[in-house]
Amino acid sequence: MSAHSHVDGQLPHEPEKATLEGRNKVLGFWLFLGAETVLFGTLFSAFLALRHQVGDGNPSGQELFELSTTAWATFILLTSSLTSVFAIQSMHTNKVKSMIVWLIITILLGLGFLGLEIVEFANYVDEGHKFSTSAFSTSFYTLVGFHGAHVLFGILWIGILIAQIFKKGLNVTTAPKIYVAGIYWHFIDVVWVFIFTVVYLMGKVG
Repeated sequence: MSAHSHVDGQLPHEPEKATLEGRNKVLGFWLFLGAETVLFGTLFSAFLALRHQVGDGNPSGQELFELSTTAWATFILLTSSLTSVFAIQSMHTNKVKSMIVWLIITILLGLGFLGLEIVEFANYVDEGHKFSTSAFSTSFYTLVGFHGAHVLFGILWIGILIAQIFKKGLNVTTAPKIYVAGIYWHFIDVVWVFIFTVVYLMGKVG
């Protein structure tokens, strides 16, 4: 079944908030992100406390980190945040095909980010920086890997929502899901900015 823009007439300008259920979904998700922020804050605190605990003969962040690769990954992920904004804008103007295109581009950029992160991790392992090498390596892989898992979850989530749009169309039931997924994607992008700054830039400086 092809995607369609509405079920009962023209959608309101903000279909994600057109019903009480939709507004409750958005509010509930903001509360969920508050809990996620606390969790990431804990992981950041652990990393900052352990980032100098490298052990004798083990590589430090200053020796390991190659900022060019990480900078490209950052650019890709931030670009995906912009494409998700375009998707929401298309949703508000009932341009379903355009919305789906932007969501697919967001997924592809997310996959590109994960691909670079996998390559990065493989290079670190080759240089002796494994999960259990030191307290630093354990905290690093836990924080960055946890974020990567969130990116993967976001990709799968958006993919499922695209399938739902093709099946059910864009309406006041499916629109809040798209909007909430967009909020989630912005959240993991913001978290990555902090990771890039705290883990990579500070690590490279030493």
